[in-house]
Amino acid sequence: MSGHFEPLPGGGASVALDDVEISIIRSLAVQLVELIGPGPAAQAPDDPLAELFAEGPSEPPADPVLRRLFPDAYGDPGASAPAEGAEQRRAHSAEFRRFTENDLRAGKRENALAVIRSLDGLAVAGGGGAVLELSAEESRQWLGALNDLRLAIGSRLQIDDEDDTDLLFHLPDEDPRKPMVMAYLWLGGLQETLVSTLMP
Repeated sequence: MSGHFEPLPGGGASVALDDVEISIIRSLAVQLVELIGPGPAAQAPDDPLAELFAEGPSEPPADPVLRRLFPDAYGDPGASAPAEGAEQRRAHSAEFRRFTENDLRAGKRENALAVIRSLDGLAVAGGGGAVLELSAEESRQWLGALNDLRLAIGSRLQIDDEDDTDLLFHLPDEDPRKPMVMAYLWLGGLQETLVSTLMP
């Protein structure tokens, strides 16, 4: 079972992870939570309705990873688009972002926190590994978090399409990007096997 998810009877999935794999996934998930940042409720904890009525940002994030995680709804108006209509697309994207980004951030944050919680709840055996068992709902949260982690790493590696991924297979071992590439590919394998457990 090591290295890939397998379906559990009645839904959910399981995977055997060693202590290094647990540490890597947990560390990446913590970094993702920090990158996404706190929600509006963290800024106004005394007002339970503040988050419900809080408007999000209308401009895309400056960080390229966050721009990848929270892209413009109507595409990048400046990227190879005809000049006519670019201003309208920009306005529509800003409006859409203003009313959706806070919820999207909350969902991505909760998925990453679910990963952290489930890893923290593992009892690591004396051999340095454990079997993680996820419910169907936890599997969906893990799937979302794995996807976000791969998008984040892919953004840092400047992976835009499948051709870029093929080039990464041939990086020399001394290339400083090699550990990130290995994490990217490994998370992709986990994600693929998790998807297969969720399919009917």
